[in-house]
Amino acid sequence: MLAIYKKELKSYFTSMTGYVFIAFFLCIIGIYYVAYNLGGALANFEYVLSSTSFLFVLLVPILTMRIMAEEKKQKTDQLLFTSPLPPVSIIVGKYLAVFTVFLIAIAIVSLYPIILLQFGNVPLKIAYGSILGFLLLGSAYIAMGLFISSLTESQLVSAVISFVVILITVLMSGIVEMFPKDNKSAWAIFSVILILICLITYAVIHNVTLSLSLGIVGEAALTLIYFLRPTLFDGLVVRFFNWFSIIERYDNFLMGMLDLSAVIYYISIVFLFLFLTVQSIKKSRWN
Repeated sequence: MLAIYKKELKSYFTSMTGYVFIAFFLCIIGIYYVAYNLGGALANFEYVLSSTSFLFVLLVPILTMRIMAEEKKQKTDQLLFTSPLPPVSIIVGKYLAVFTVFLIAIAIVSLYPIILLQFGNVPLKIAYGSILGFLLLGSAYIAMGLFISSLTESQLVSAVISFVVILITVLMSGIVEMFPKDNKSAWAIFSVILILICLITYAVIHNVTLSLSLGIVGEAALTLIYFLRPTLFDGLVVRFFNWFSIIERYDNFLMGMLDLSAVIYYISIVFLFLFLTVQSIKKSRWN
């Protein structure tokens, strides 16, 4: 795993990707920092991070698009598939390399509240709590981008899909308000979601029996619950998608709350998408 980590980390700084990411990241953060904290004389650094969360939509696809897709395109993935390293070590090594590039940028940003101390009192607990939330949010998005990159050999396709997926999560709270709230519509929407989950399961693990079993059992359970307790589905779509709103939990850190449930949520998202990426690698090995 260490060899994969070093190789990937070195590749980011022997090319322009790592430098461009860090430079653009710091440039945007710096603009808002000057506007809010220095020019506006505000001591609240969390305002800067709250306003720059859109950076993940633009930068994570650029950072993760090549990490797996390029291996497939250049056929060097065959070396990984035939290596003695288990897929988990390969994926974790690659993920940690991307995360390290992001961590370098965060480490530099962590100095900004200290600079503000030269001009007055700064609520450091809230400032560094928001930085922690920003770090966790970025780690979750990087894991998502890594998984998407493992599904294609085109860097452009990987970047576009990552951009769309992350944008949807950012706009999730506004999107869910457009969904119907009655129980019949909720049952239909969850049925469609179940079908999509089955298709994704088949695409990842290539097991027809498991995918069909998941769909049949899931649909039977969903229908049974609907007929027995239809009121449970009232407004369930909104609650369900709000739970999956990654950006929503970040707001707690901006308000100075160390939300342990949000920390566990973000770590779970990372493990989930790393697991899915490992399954994608295993599927390629079988093929």
